[in-house]
Amino acid sequence: MTVLLWLLPALPLTAGALLASAGRRAARIAPGAAVAVSVAALGLAVAVAAAGAAGRPETADAPLFAGVRAGLRVDGLSAVMVVVVTAVTLAVLVWSLARPPGRTAADHARFPGLMLLFAGAMLVTVTADTLPPLLMAWEVMGATSWALIGFDWREPEKTDAAGTAFLTTRAADLGLYAAAGAALAGGADTLALDALPEADGGWLDLLTAGVVLAALGKSAQLPFSFWLSRAMRGPSPVSALLHSAAMVAAGAYLLLRLRPVLDASGWGAPLVAWAGAVTALALGAVAVAQTELKQVLAASTCAQLGFAVLAAGAGSTAGGAAQLAAHAAVKAALFLAAGAWLAALGTERLAGLRGAARARPALGAAAVAAALTLAGLPPLSLWAAKDQVLAAARHESAALYAAGLAAAALAAGYATTVLRHVLAPAPAAGPETPGGRGGAAGRPGAGTGTERERPVPGAGSGGSARHREVAGTPAEGERPVPGAGSGGAGPAGRAPAQGVGGGGAAAGGPGPGTAARVVWPVGVLALAGVVLGVVALPSAARWLRENVGAVGEPVPVPWEAVLSAAVAVAAAAFAWWRPGPPRLPRAVTRPVRRWIWPASAVHPAVVRPVLSAARALAAFDDRVVDGAVRGLARAGPGLARALAAFDDRAVDGAVRAAARGGRAAGRLAARADDGGPDAAVRALAAGARALGRAARRPQTGLLHHYYAQAVTGFAVLALFLLLLLLVR
Repeated sequence: MTVLLWLLPALPLTAGALLASAGRRAARIAPGAAVAVSVAALGLAVAVAAAGAAGRPETADAPLFAGVRAGLRVDGLSAVMVVVVTAVTLAVLVWSLARPPGRTAADHARFPGLMLLFAGAMLVTVTADTLPPLLMAWEVMGATSWALIGFDWREPEKTDAAGTAFLTTRAADLGLYAAAGAALAGGADTLALDALPEADGGWLDLLTAGVVLAALGKSAQLPFSFWLSRAMRGPSPVSALLHSAAMVAAGAYLLLRLRPVLDASGWGAPLVAWAGAVTALALGAVAVAQTELKQVLAASTCAQLGFAVLAAGAGSTAGGAAQLAAHAAVKAALFLAAGAWLAALGTERLAGLRGAARARPALGAAAVAAALTLAGLPPLSLWAAKDQVLAAARHESAALYAAGLAAAALAAGYATTVLRHVLAPAPAAGPETPGGRGGAAGRPGAGTGTERERPVPGAGSGGSARHREVAGTPAEGERPVPGAGSGGAGPAGRAPAQGVGGGGAAAGGPGPGTAARVVWPVGVLALAGVVLGVVALPSAARWLRENVGAVGEPVPVPWEAVLSAAVAVAAAAFAWWRPGPPRLPRAVTRPVRRWIWPASAVHPAVVRPVLSAARALAAFDDRVVDGAVRGLARAGPGLARALAAFDDRAVDGAVRAAARGGRAAGRLAARADDGGPDAAVRALAAGARALGRAARRPQTGLLHHYYAQAVTGFAVLALFLLLLLLVR
């Protein structure tokens, strides 16, 4: 089983890296391969989760540094999340088969690769048992979120949104590094998550502050919520995964996992509980005030995750786990439905989506079920999960319980507002577009592909940013659903998008397979959100608490369940029958519509200083570092010429002079040799020849000459002897 635990994150990470780097060569196989990898990852997740949920936590570790190991662990809490992450990833990638984002073949390979990397990093995050792998996954998640939000990099507003999200979360992520440093300094040398509460004194406070900062930034809780509004510029599948089961859920999960750290600090748990409650309340009001579907869903993500953060602070691990799982299924379904409607109708404004659910019954039914769950109506899953969270909040403080209950009422309000628009009868078609073609036929420029600009309320830009809406064409650079916007008249004179739940190939739309790839993922996710309502049953709730190690946590009593149900139903009824939002002073509505404070208000504090520093470093690099390199490059030829001249004139001159001296010395040596030794040798040779000639004369060959020579010789010898005797 240890091998399976290592394979669980390694499979999507490896496959994602290969697909993302393969380029156009893998364009045809990448979408299908990504789905196959997701299916395998889901199977692995179910296998390891079954063991972890049965009370046998699965662990795997490997040495990393001296005394520090990289550990993974699947217990009851992480078992819930690994299944949620892999299941939502699979649904989103199946949906993307019908509408792959991107404009080029390379984009179609890069997108599923980045999605798998994103999901793999989240799997490491939820299974990490020590800080090193958690930090690594945290970094990969941030980098891939930047690449996915700005996937259509050719549009500056999307790359700007990606930069805002990245810089904001990175600023908060510094807290996790501070926490790791505090853990080492405070005595938790192994960096195991279970050992973090043992840090000493003030280091524990710093550790807690770092964890809380990083978690609130990642989960887009106040004061960091604004970046999630800008992230809506990314493709719909990215929003579906980002908001539901991946990065935005990571912060809330981290707080649930490190609840012992919050409790040990003494002040961390109350701070986190109130941060979640205030975010749920404030961003719920923001969601009510929005006029665009994706902005409503984005604000509701912050609000719904606020309940999970509240659960971590109030001590409801089971409630937080149920909230994360139910919200992941529901929010992914709603974002995928929103993406289909946006591609088919050409607008995300609620007023332009009237009748969308009626025109596409299959998709509409799934989206309605998901929206009802988001509203927290009984007996659906988010109602049951919120009840567990509210029970823990009431145990902590009546004020905390009241804030949570008010946030639940707002959730019913914004979800019902969406339902009221998509279920409303479609307005009649304009006279200029009978039966029309294309999207938004009742609007100026509809069906012509012309563009017009409109302000995006709450788009995180203080109302000053402009968002380009293309009438009759899909947004976000995504390929339209085949068959969408052709055929019979739909809402507002728009043609029903046959590929999004209605019609078939006969109507000019896609075949059943393409329609199923769009509708079935939404339907399955919505069904999961509904079915998870079983946690309202006492036996199911008890099983969940036992498996996540939350035995003894507060449970809702009957009157609490009745009260929360009544509040949700009353708020939903009010939002359904009231024609519009309540009239409030501009001083209240303006900041609420602008997400409390928009990104433009944070730019001077975070984004602009970072970008200014980046520009200053770039200028330093261009003028100093690159200038020095260019100076060396320019000086290089001159130096080479000088060295060449020195070589020619000095080195080569010396060599030539030495050669000339050698030749002269050779000539002198030759002369000396000719006049001395050679002359002596020649003289000796001449003497020898003369002696030889002289010695040959007596040799005449005549016998009497030899006798005469012998007599002469003996006479000379006798004379010599006589002289010798006389001398003596």
